[in-house]
Amino acid sequence: MFLRSKTRRKDGKEHRYWSIVENRRVAGGRVVQRQVLYLGEINDAQKAAWCRTIEVVSEDDGASAQVALFPEDRLTPVLDCDVIQVRLSGLRLCRPRQWGACWLMCELWAQLRLDDFWAPRLLPSRKGTRWLNVLKTLVCYRLIDPGSEWRLHRHWFDHSAIGDLLGEDFTVAHSHTLYRCLDKLLAHKRALFSYLQERWVSLFGVRFDVLLYDLTSTYFESDPPEAGKRRFGYSRDKRPDCVQVVIALIVTPDGFPLAYEVLPGNTSDKTTLTDFLAKIEAQYGRADRVWIMDRGIPTEESLAQMRASEQPVHYLVGTPKGRLTKLEKAFLTKPWAQVREQVDVKLLEKDGEVYVLARSLGRLHKERAMRRRRLKRLCQRLKELQRQAPSRDELLIKLGAAKKEAGRAYHLLRITLPEADQPVNAETFTFALNRKKLRQVRRREGRYLLRSNLCDEEPATLWRYYIQLTEVEQAFKELKGDLSIRPIFHQRDDRIEAHIFVAFLAYCLQVTLKQRLRALAPGLTPRAALEKFAALQMVDVQLPTTDGRTLILSRHTEPEKDQQLLLNQLRLTLPEQPPPRITSEQLSQSA
Repeated sequence: MFLRSKTRRKDGKEHRYWSIVENRRVAGGRVVQRQVLYLGEINDAQKAAWCRTIEVVSEDDGASAQVALFPEDRLTPVLDCDVIQVRLSGLRLCRPRQWGACWLMCELWAQLRLDDFWAPRLLPSRKGTRWLNVLKTLVCYRLIDPGSEWRLHRHWFDHSAIGDLLGEDFTVAHSHTLYRCLDKLLAHKRALFSYLQERWVSLFGVRFDVLLYDLTSTYFESDPPEAGKRRFGYSRDKRPDCVQVVIALIVTPDGFPLAYEVLPGNTSDKTTLTDFLAKIEAQYGRADRVWIMDRGIPTEESLAQMRASEQPVHYLVGTPKGRLTKLEKAFLTKPWAQVREQVDVKLLEKDGEVYVLARSLGRLHKERAMRRRRLKRLCQRLKELQRQAPSRDELLIKLGAAKKEAGRAYHLLRITLPEADQPVNAETFTFALNRKKLRQVRRREGRYLLRSNLCDEEPATLWRYYIQLTEVEQAFKELKGDLSIRPIFHQRDDRIEAHIFVAFLAYCLQVTLKQRLRALAPGLTPRAALEKFAALQMVDVQLPTTDGRTLILSRHTEPEKDQQLLLNQLRLTLPEQPPPRITSEQLSQSA
C-alpha cells in the first residue's frame, strides 16, 4: 500500500486530496490500483482563503477544535485557527478491525427501533455503565461471530469496531459487565414479544393468523449435571451424554418469532401444548388462529380440548403412519387432486375432522433411495459377520450397532440367530428379506397423513399450510448453526435463559435482514450478506505531527463493487467517517 495524491483546480484554487491505495496484479501482467482509504484534503495552498479546516477531537481533554492540516514540506500561512503540520512519511495503518457487519447490525437494530424499547428499561448505572450498549454488544457478537462471553471479552471486542460505532471503550466488554447485563434482561421478555409483534406488523405487514409450533433441545458442556432445568432427555442434537434444556418456539410462516419458552431438558413434547396455548391467549388474546404442529406434539386429549373449547382452536397436525393403516380402506374410494407438480392429495372427513393424505413424488424418490441405501449397507454388514464368525455374544453386540445404523430398514429382514450352544456360521446365522413388510413400506413411501378440524378448507390449502412447518425447522437450524446457541456453558437457570434470550434477539435481527433481502435482494441469505459486509474493515491512520503529537484518523475501507451493489439494493448509505483525533502521547508501532 502507498499514499497517492490527486490535484484538482477549482475556481482558481488548487486542492490536493490523499488516499491510501494498493496495487493488484491481474491477467496479462497488468497492475491495477484500488483505493482502500480516502483521507481527504491536506492543504498545499499558502493563501488563507484557500485553506480548508477540519474538526479534531483531543484525546487528552475531549475538547474539539478547528485545525488546518499542512504537509511538513510546505510553508504555513497565518490563520485564525490552529495549524498542524503532519509527517506524511511517518504514516502508519494500525489496529484493523471488522466494521461492516457491526454497522449492519446497528442498522437492523435501528429499523426495529429497539432503542425505544430498551432505553427506558436499561438505564445507565451510577458509575456510567450504559447497559443498552452492553446489550447491543452481546447481540452483535451473537449475530456476527458467536461464542462465549469470555471470548467476547478476551478477543472479539478488540477485533471489531462495535466500540467505535457505540462510542464505547473496553469497559463495555468486561466479563463482569457482560454477565451483569444478562441478569437484567429476562424481566422484559414478555413485553419484548408484544413490542416486536407491533414492529413487524408496521414494517412488513406480518399476519399472525397461522402459527407454527415446534420444540428442540440444546445441550450443555458444564458441571454439575442435572441441576435446575438442566436434565437428561431425548437429545435432538445426538448428544444423550449431555444435560440439556428444551426450547419451545412459535413462528409465523415467514419465520418471524412470536414467543418462546425454555423448559426442563426431560420435558415430553406432548405435555407442552396446553400450557403454551394458554400463555399465547393470555398475552395476545383469543383470535381465529390456525396452529400447525408436527405429529409428536398434540395428544388426543389436547386435540379434543381444542375442538371443544368455547371458541374452537383450529389446528393442522401431522399424523403417525400407524393411523394411515386404519384409514387406508376409506381412502381407496377417494379421488386424487393435484395441488402442485408431483404432489397429489386425498380428502377424508371423519368424526368432525378432516384427514388429508398427501403423495409426493419427490419425497417418494428420496425415501426410497434412503431405504435402499440403508438396506444395502445392512446386508453387506451381515455378510461380513457371517464370514467373520464371531462368538455369539460378540455377534449380538455387533448386531445392535448395525441395527442402530440401519434404523427402520432393520425390520425389513428376517434374521435367524444361533442358539446359545451353537457356533456362528452361515448355517446358524441367516437373514432374508421380509417381502410382505417391504411391500407395505413401499406403499407408504412418499405419503404422509395430515389431520385438521378445518373441515371447510380445500385440501390444497391444508397441504400448503403444513409445508410451512419447515420455517420453524429453519429457525432452529439458524439458532443452532448461524447463531451457535449450543453448547451452553452457563450453570444458573437465569443465566441460561438470558443466553437464549440474547440469541433470540439476534435471531430477530437476522429475520428482519432475511425479509429485507427477500424483497430487495432475493437469492442472498442473511449469513452471506453479513459475510459481505464483514469484509469492510476499519483501521486507524496515524500521522505524526512536527510538534510531537499524533493525528489519528479512524477510517472504514471503501466498499467494493459487489458491496456497493448490495448497499444500493438494500437502500442503505454508509455513514460519514469518524472525526479525527489528536493525542500528545507517542504511539508505538504496534498500536
